[in-house]
Amino acid sequence: MERNIKEEGKFRYIEIGEGTPIVILHGLMGGLSNFDGVSDYFPKKGYKVVLPELPIYTLNILKTNIKAFAKFVHDFVKHKKYEKIILLGNSLGGHIALYYTKMYPEFVEALVITGSSGLYESAMGDSYPRRGDYEFIKKKAEDVFYDPAVATKEIVDDVFNTVNDRMKLIKTLTIAKSAIRHNMAKDLPKMHTPTCIIWGRNDIVTPPDVAEEFHELLPDSDLYWIDQCGHAAMMEKPDAFNEILDQWFEKRNIK
Repeated sequence: MERNIKEEGKFRYIEIGEGTPIVILHGLMGGLSNFDGVSDYFPKKGYKVVLPELPIYTLNILKTNIKAFAKFVHDFVKHKKYEKIILLGNSLGGHIALYYTKMYPEFVEALVITGSSGLYESAMGDSYPRRGDYEFIKKKAEDVFYDPAVATKEIVDDVFNTVNDRMKLIKTLTIAKSAIRHNMAKDLPKMHTPTCIIWGRNDIVTPPDVAEEFHELLPDSDLYWIDQCGHAAMMEKPDAFNEILDQWFEKRNIK
């Protein structure tokens, strides 16, 4: 489904529906379309779904880090004059959402993380990507999902082009280092925002014990599993993901 991207100053974003904003933060290689399932479902439930494009490859290299991305999200939230948001992040986006919640807890009504980095970083490129090796990149992209068929040619091409762009590759590795530096283990016990953790039981990028650790360290969290599902639950199993999240909103009275 074609989405209209709005452009305002330094911000590019998609906005659908009316109600409490669910601000969605994508991962390193993740496009906004990864969240089509969520953005089709929640506007019908009375939420506004907002997907800002993160400046992963456009910030100055010195500002290419988790903290600067969280600050960018806050600039966006202020630009939109949101007073309370629900933050949802996958992979690197989950890490940025966690860091944002640490910095600006008064703005976050609820937090939702799936396949999030922040505790365990093989997620972020433990092996230097072999540029030019399409089959290797294809295998890496397929590893993200339980069902390799989810890694369409379009997705693989996108990742391939990213790692073959020298500047993007350098920034990817810079972000990987920043993710390791910004490990959240010490911060999580102080973060009392209600948090929904939704994890693919077959995630090999951020394995299930990472979800267990998030659940253990976050004082007010609920953990849900999706079977036969990898690192990007909202993309691989959108219906299960939406149902879990919808029920959690209801249980926690988050509107």
